[in-house]
Amino acid sequence: MAVHGHYKVTVVGAGFVGSTSAQRLVEKNIADVALVDIVPEVAKGKALDMMQSAPVLGFDAKIEGGTGYDHTKDSDVVLITAGIPRKPGMSRSDLLKTNADIVGGVVRQCMEKSPNAVIVVVSNPLDVMTYLAHKVSGLPDNKVMGMAGVLDAARFRTFIAMELGCSIQDVEALLLGGHGDTMVPLPRFSTVSGIPLSDLLPKEKIDALVDRARNGGAEIVGLLKTGSAYYAPSASSVAMIQSILWNERRILPSCAHVKGMYGMADAWVGVPCTLGRNGIEQIHELKLDAGELAALHKSADAVKADIALIG
Repeated sequence: MAVHGHYKVTVVGAGFVGSTSAQRLVEKNIADVALVDIVPEVAKGKALDMMQSAPVLGFDAKIEGGTGYDHTKDSDVVLITAGIPRKPGMSRSDLLKTNADIVGGVVRQCMEKSPNAVIVVVSNPLDVMTYLAHKVSGLPDNKVMGMAGVLDAARFRTFIAMELGCSIQDVEALLLGGHGDTMVPLPRFSTVSGIPLSDLLPKEKIDALVDRARNGGAEIVGLLKTGSAYYAPSASSVAMIQSILWNERRILPSCAHVKGMYGMADAWVGVPCTLGRNGIEQIHELKLDAGELAALHKSADAVKADIALIG
């Protein structure tokens, strides 16, 4: 199976999310990958290991790892997963500033080598880091986005299918807003084989599933004890990249720069976006009821407060 076009993706951060994303990109022949990590030889070792799986799995995409950025030149997409998790005793402000320094430096180095790339941010706090990547890169709005909504919706869809005992393929769900406590699940836009979720489950059960989706990441952290989710986050990141590179024009919830829509003058928040070759081809404005709109505004305000913390 040949590579679908001649595309190249830089993946920054060879931790679990970054390396699993890189693995999915090459195994699906979506693009060649340049893997970067600050830890000496880690990206090189993981890339070499992945390349040695190519004869067994039958993919032709190439992957190269390194600590510098020379091998990332002329990438079509940059996926940023670099950053540190919050440690015991660390304030939210400390985490924000530390990861802002990391992400800001990464963006500057990537832009030197690939000035026309589309940036997809996974680093947390997701919405703030997406804003920062946009500011530092100087790229137009359509070329910078964050991956959160695809993951959050996938979690919600999984829990719905588990509750109903139905095929996960028939479940569609939508979430808006920031990544985390203020995300805005939209049960009335969620269906199973076209049937509204409200026709299949009582409100209290839907509310419980919404709550579990909202805390999906924390639930996994609690189970793992050390580390956080990476299988679903990497799959979600790759779905966005595939839609961009292959111009699939899928409508996927993504963190984007919202100006004048949803009653917001200027916000970085998760909204439904058509993703194609130019990045965000279109942002879709849904007709939300008063409660949904208020929740979305509350989410956007929480992101703005965090942006203020990094100055």
